[in-house]
Amino acid sequence: MRAMVDFAVHRRKMIDSQLRTNDVTDLVIIAAFGAVAREDFVAPDRRELAYIDVEQPVPGGATRRVMLTPTVFAKLVQLAEPLSTDRVLVVGSATGYEAAVLSKIAGSVVALESDPALAASASQRLASFGNVVPVTGPLPGGWPDGAPYDVILVAGAVEAGLETLKGQLALDGRLAVIEGVGGAASAVVYTRGDAEVSARFGFNAASKVLPGFEKPKAFVF
Repeated sequence: MRAMVDFAVHRRKMIDSQLRTNDVTDLVIIAAFGAVAREDFVAPDRRELAYIDVEQPVPGGATRRVMLTPTVFAKLVQLAEPLSTDRVLVVGSATGYEAAVLSKIAGSVVALESDPALAASASQRLASFGNVVPVTGPLPGGWPDGAPYDVILVAGAVEAGLETLKGQLALDGRLAVIEGVGGAASAVVYTRGDAEVSARFGFNAASKVLPGFEKPKAFVF
């Protein structure tokens, strides 16, 4: 008979061997990661692999999507510095894991997904998280009905198309995102000030580009 997997043990190992060793030091963030069952947000045949530090394929979508690694996601959250009173928008929420974790930190979370099948899956998986509202729409357009946001976290990479999201930031709001592809990609945080939105490098990171954030193809004669 196959032994049962102790996911709580795997979750603690993820925190100790992946998050803490990669400079994720905020105790509120660490507690949030410990409070959410990552195995409930991955494909059924990937549950036992839910806590390894790789991008997990997202089940059920019309296009190939991935879930950020625990380390990259945790560092993005720490870069965004969410507070308990903050209103957060997660762009590219897929099955809802990132929104679930942020719901343990912030006051409220809007989980935006463009793929209808993934959005439906997220609604089911997030039903027990009372301060999360799953919504469906194009990712680069954000969710203006809930704006302005104190934190916007993009759960994937972008090559272009951030202007609308920047416009949905509150004063002093932070937008945490992975920009670029491959070895040239990095995590950046944008902060809205009185007169402009400024950018600050966070750390080296890469992920799959989310739908709608691809760089326009150049016209070649």
